[in-house]
Amino acid sequence: AYERRFPTCPLIPMFVASDTVNEYKSEDGAIHVIERRCKLDIDAPRLLKKIAGVDYVYFVQKNSLNRRERTLHIEAYNETFSNRVIINEHCCYTVHPDNEDWTCFEQSASLDIKSFFGFESTVEKIAMKQYTSNIKKGKEIIEYYLKQLEEEGITFVPRWTPPTSHTRRPVSPAINIPDSATKEGLNNKEILNTSSSPSEPQAGTPDDKLDADYIKRYLGDLTPMQESCLIRLRQWLQETHKGKIPKDEHILRFLRARDFNIDKAREILCQSLTWRKQHQVDYILDTWNPPQVLQDYYAGGWHHHDKDGRPLYVLRLGQMDTKGLVRALGEEALLRYVLSINEEGLRRCEENTKVFGRPISSWTCLVDLEGLNMRHLWRPGVKALLRIIEVVEANYPETLGRLLILRAPRVFPVLWTLVSPFIDDNTRKKFLIYAGNDYQGPGGLLDYIDKEIIPDFLGGECMCEVPEGGLVPKSLYRTAEELENEDIKLWTETIYQSASVFKGAPHEVLIQIVDASSVITWDFDVCKGDIVFNIFHSKRAPQPPKKDSLGAHSITSPGGNNVQLIDKVWQLGRDYSMVESPLICKEGESVQGSHVTRWPGFYILQWKFHSMPACATTNLPRVDDVLASLQVSSHKCKVMYYTEVIGSEDFRGSMTSLESSHSGFSQLSAATTSSSQSHSSSMISRWRFC
Repeated sequence: AYERRFPTCPLIPMFVASDTVNEYKSEDGAIHVIERRCKLDIDAPRLLKKIAGVDYVYFVQKNSLNRRERTLHIEAYNETFSNRVIINEHCCYTVHPDNEDWTCFEQSASLDIKSFFGFESTVEKIAMKQYTSNIKKGKEIIEYYLKQLEEEGITFVPRWTPPTSHTRRPVSPAINIPDSATKEGLNNKEILNTSSSPSEPQAGTPDDKLDADYIKRYLGDLTPMQESCLIRLRQWLQETHKGKIPKDEHILRFLRARDFNIDKAREILCQSLTWRKQHQVDYILDTWNPPQVLQDYYAGGWHHHDKDGRPLYVLRLGQMDTKGLVRALGEEALLRYVLSINEEGLRRCEENTKVFGRPISSWTCLVDLEGLNMRHLWRPGVKALLRIIEVVEANYPETLGRLLILRAPRVFPVLWTLVSPFIDDNTRKKFLIYAGNDYQGPGGLLDYIDKEIIPDFLGGECMCEVPEGGLVPKSLYRTAEELENEDIKLWTETIYQSASVFKGAPHEVLIQIVDASSVITWDFDVCKGDIVFNIFHSKRAPQPPKKDSLGAHSITSPGGNNVQLIDKVWQLGRDYSMVESPLICKEGESVQGSHVTRWPGFYILQWKFHSMPACATTNLPRVDDVLASLQVSSHKCKVMYYTEVIGSEDFRGSMTSLESSHSGFSQLSAATTSSSQSHSSSMISRWRFC
C-alpha cells in the first residue's frame, strides 16, 4: 500500500514526481531497498523562491523493506540547500509485539537551519507547517491505498517464507550490499551511498566548505583559514547551543574582533549571547517604544548610506543635552535606546547587502560636535557614555565601519582623553577627526558621502530629519529614587518569568491543550542550583493553589514565585502520566525543547529540586557536596523560563529547532565555560494505529 504513493501521489499535491536512483533486492526476496529522488513544490512565498533561485526542492528517500524481520524503514533527507538547511526524517512500520494483526508506526524528524539568505525564521515556520501536515495526512493516505487494495480483492498478504530454491532476480541498476548490512535490517545510511557522483563531506564538519557564491554575496573575502575558523566555531555552537545560533555574519564579527582566534572569539560570543537573552535584546525593536523625551531631544537618526553602501547614522552630539537626558530618563533608558539603534543598524546592513548585492556588515557614523562644551563633561553623563561604550564594544564588535567626527571644538581633547581608553584599538583606527571646516576640504566628507545626501546643517542640500536636540525642560527631570525604580522596570519587562524551586516544593506551570497535535515549547535557564525538569499529562485539571496554604515558603519572593499544582494525593500512573523523560539540568545551563502533544487535556511543566545522591561507600561528606550545599542556600534553586503553545494550523511564534536541546549556554557558572556537550532526546512525534 505504501509503494502506491510513487512515482506521484494525487493525495499530496506538493509531491510533483520521483525517480528511482538505486534499487536492490536480495536473492531470497526478503530484502527490498529502493532509493528515490523526490521533487517537491514547497508552499513557500514567491519572493523566497526567487531569492533562493529554485522553484522545486529535491529530497532523497530510501525505503528499506525487510520481510524477514517484518519491518519497513523510511529515511528522507534534503538534497537542495543541504549546506544551509539539514532536514532528516525517519519513519518505521513494525508488527505489534502483542498482536500480529496490528501495525505500529513511528515517525521522527529534525531540522537544523545554518543560514538561509536571512529568511531563517520563515523557512523554519514553513518546515514546521509542512511536517505537521505530513503527520496528519500520513494515516489518511495509507488507509486510502489499503481501501484501494481491498477493492481490488487483495485483503491478505501471506507471511514471507524462505523460497525452496534461490533464483536471482535481476534488477537494474543492481548494486551489491554486504550480507552483514542486510542482517542489521538495513538501517545504516551508508548502504545506498552509491550515487554516480562522488560523495560530498557531510555539512557541518570541519572539512566542509562554504559555497563560494554564498561567501562572496554575504560574507566577503575570506582566506581558507578564516573560512575554516568560521565553520569550526559555527559547528561548536550547533553542538552546544542548539536553538541559539547567530547568523554567519554575526559570528564573523566576533572572529574578526579577535583576529580569528577561535577560543577568544568563542568566549566573548557566548557572553554576548547570554547577555542578549538576559535583556531580551532580540525583541527590542518589536517590543520597546522610546519615551517621548528621547524622540524629541535625542539628536540622532539614520540618514541614507555612504559611498560604500553602509548605512549612515548622524549624531549631533554638540546639540544634545546629555545632562538633561540622564536626569529625565536615567542610564538604563539611554542604554536601551542605543541598543535599539545598534539593532536597527544590523537590520539595515542586511537590507543593504540585498540591495547592493555585496556583503555590508557595518555602518558609518557621522558625529557633529558643534556646540560641544563643558556641559557635556558632566560627570554622570560621562559615566553613562562610558558604560554605553563598554556594552556596545562587547556585544557589537566590528559593526562600526567608519566614524567621522566633524567640527571638533577645543574642549574635544578633554572628552577624548576620558573616552579613548575604553575604545578598542581596532575601532580607534576607524576614527577620522576634523576641526572647524576641515571636513569641507580634500580628504573630507565628500570622499565618503555623496554630495546629494550631505545634511543641510553641514552645508549640504539634503534635508536631514534628525531632531535638533536642545535643552530638556527641568520639569521633566526625575528624582534619583524615581529613576532607580524606572531603571528596574525597564530591564524587568521580559517575556521570561522567574521562579524559585525549593526542596520539596517544585514550581509547576499548567498548559491546557485542545488540539491534540499542538506543539508545547519551552526555553529556560537554571540561574541557581540543580533542578530536574519534567512534563506530565492529566485528563483532569489540577486545583489552583490556595493563596493562604503555602507551607514553609511564600508564593512570591524577590527572586521569583513558586506554584505547585499537582495535588499530593495524586498518584503517578493513575491521576497523571509522564510524557517526557526527566531531564537533570545543572546550574548555569540553558534548555530549549518542544513536545508534540498526543492527547488533549492538561500538561504540567515541572521544575523540581535535584537532590545530591548520598555517598554509598562512606558516611563522611564529600568536598563537592559541601561546596554544593554552600552554593544552594536553604535548598533553593532559581529558574528563568518561557513557554509557548504553537497551534497546529498557523504555527505562530518561532521555534529554531525541532529537537529538544540541553546545553551549557548561559555561562552563569564557571562550570559551564568548558561545556561543549548537548543532548537531543525529544522525539517529535510517536503515534500508533491499527
